[in-house]
Amino acid sequence: MPQGLAGSDVTAQEEDVDYILLIDPRALDRECLSKSLTGYDPDLTIITVGSFEEWRSRKLPADPSAVLLIVGGGKVGDLAICEKIETLVEKFKYSPVIVVAETDELGQILKALECGARGYIPSNVGINVAAEAIALARAGGVFVPASSILTMREAINSVVNGARCSDSLFTPREIEVAEALRRGKANKIIAYEMDLCESTVKVHIRNIMKKLNATNRTEVAYKIREFMK
Repeated sequence: MPQGLAGSDVTAQEEDVDYILLIDPRALDRECLSKSLTGYDPDLTIITVGSFEEWRSRKLPADPSAVLLIVGGGKVGDLAICEKIETLVEKFKYSPVIVVAETDELGQILKALECGARGYIPSNVGINVAAEAIALARAGGVFVPASSILTMREAINSVVNGARCSDSLFTPREIEVAEALRRGKANKIIAYEMDLCESTVKVHIRNIMKKLNATNRTEVAYKIREFMK
């Protein structure tokens, strides 16, 4: 099997080549990544192209065993990138599509997976992690960076702990009033919407201010926002 091949090094006559397709319109970037991957694992065969159309024009006899789509600093949430991922997933039904991007933001990773990607490699990981991610996807798994798992766990814990804290700190009525204050509603509006006397609303607000150690409504609204993050 040819080793470490990129770009025009692979021809249509080499029908037994098991290769990874690397798509990036930036020639230097894709060649650098290809060289890094094959330098780490010489058994990898990588074909680099600037687009799906370029790959198709080469009329290779077999589909790749995996597809690396490099989006660089682009946002996976952008419509054009989402459509590109979905198109590749549709075209390569039996080849996992792996997104390589600069950010490891959880939202971007989840969006890529939602579009059908079988892996997400951020640029802050080492070449060894990238190679293992490709191997996992080729074996049928799904790769996401460990940092995103930790972020997800922290977000879940934050929500759970925040809910527990709010339940113990405020009464159900105070939670409703606090939410109304956070939204900037006046006492009269709060009283009307909650079917309370305005004087009762003022009592709830005083209790909330005391529990939050706030001196005015603006400070209450700010602390409530911070508290609910």
